[in-house]
Amino acid sequence: MSMILSASVVRVRDGLPLSASTDYEQSTGMQECRKYFKMLARKLSQLPDRCTLKTGQYNINFISSLGVSYMMLCTENYPSVLAFCFLDELQKEFITTYNMMKTNTAIRPYCFIEFDNFIQRTKQRYNNTRSLSTKMNLADMQTEIKLRPPYQISVSELGSANGFAHVSVGEYKGTGKISAAPHQRLEPVTLPGIVSFVLSLLCGALNLIRGFHAIESLLQNEGEDFSYVIAFFLGTAACLYQCYLFVYYTGWRNAKSFLTFGLICLCNMYLYELRNLWQLFFHVTVGAFSTLQIRLRQPQGKSPDYNV
Repeated sequence: MSMILSASVVRVRDGLPLSASTDYEQSTGMQECRKYFKMLARKLSQLPDRCTLKTGQYNINFISSLGVSYMMLCTENYPSVLAFCFLDELQKEFITTYNMMKTNTAIRPYCFIEFDNFIQRTKQRYNNTRSLSTKMNLADMQTEIKLRPPYQISVSELGSANGFAHVSVGEYKGTGKISAAPHQRLEPVTLPGIVSFVLSLLCGALNLIRGFHAIESLLQNEGEDFSYVIAFFLGTAACLYQCYLFVYYTGWRNAKSFLTFGLICLCNMYLYELRNLWQLFFHVTVGAFSTLQIRLRQPQGKSPDYNV
């Protein structure tokens, strides 16, 4: 008999289980699949956003979105389109019920265990296909799976010592998310971080505008100093690079942010004659604030093994 057996909601960055089915069988095959659930949960940040693992008489399917993964275990003959429609419903309900701040700051396993009530209701509905009234959703999902099929994970890949680092980029073609050499994830963005990002863009735009005005003055008056143009455009580049460092992880990120701030200070010192004290204070303060936010937004660390 084809059916969904269990489901789990897991945080992608560290594998922390947020909710899960509480009524699963205790057979040997099911216990083995629980081990695969644990192994997959530890590797979610390295995997595409839609995957299937076939383990003999059972299949494990999951989708990931907005830092949360929705996993389910079903029998091998359960239709793939129904499985991913089921996961899609879990995703929509979870996103509607819980905001990202709660999921990002959760520290206790199964802190959203009440979500199991929805999992159970949805599971019963999908295990009784005659009661399903989602023909349009099924058609849409079937088309999407044909266009972008889930990546097929093998059991041997799960057992490798280095995870999925050895998988070539070509093996992920068509999954919509390449993770053969995944980038280090940064911690969630905070409100001060967003403010610093916007202010850095503003400073960059102001420098760019003043740079074009300096070019116009240079063309009209031959005595103008071209070095002012260079200073304005260097200031623009420094502000934009601070935005880049805040959003993306790179090597020597903190050192680069301090050097960039130093360049902003030097540019404003050189432009002292063209700006008043308040303008200089604004640009330097924004540069210092952005440097602080880059320093505070560190790469995500792995949490302890939560025994998914």
